[in-house]
Amino acid sequence: MSLTPEQKQAVASWVAAGDNLSAVQKKLIEQFKLSMTYRDVRFLVDDLNLALKDAAPKVDASDVTKGVPAKPAAERAPVPGAADAAGVAGDDLADEGVPEELPGDLPGGASTVRVDVDKVTLIPGALASGSVTFSDGVTGQWIVDNQGRPGFTKISQPGYRPSAADSQAFVQELSAALQKRGY
Repeated sequence: MSLTPEQKQAVASWVAAGDNLSAVQKKLIEQFKLSMTYRDVRFLVDDLNLALKDAAPKVDASDVTKGVPAKPAAERAPVPGAADAAGVAGDDLADEGVPEELPGDLPGGASTVRVDVDKVTLIPGALASGSVTFSDGVTGQWIVDNQGRPGFTKISQPGYRPSAADSQAFVQELSAALQKRGY
């Protein structure tokens, strides 16, 4: 189906005004009596080299410093010592902010965290598993569940919470280690 130059200009103005593909599709039907599928409207917008405006800007998930602010100490849940019945740790690092600087933090937020990935993951419901050694020597076992959420299954020191620098370093090291393995 071919559009006239006036119709193409109207579509361009709608997209520039912030309309999404559904709105453009409805306006084509209402104003020009042109029935197009959603996919055809998508191709039309691409063919006209128009850029849709996002209603909500996407968050850069690769930058962990832009995460959720830390909860007050009274609201924080302790790190569980074992996985739940499904084999997935209850603590979700992505859902909870990291604590403010703790006395054990290294100057300037520096941290040395070592993450190892198991060659074979034998934990049901886990995509990957491995071990971590935090900068203060505390060790733990981690998993990434089938929805991509990291969590701990064992920690060598009960009730342990890694420092802010260690938490950030863990997520970065885990991401790098998993990318090397093709995850």
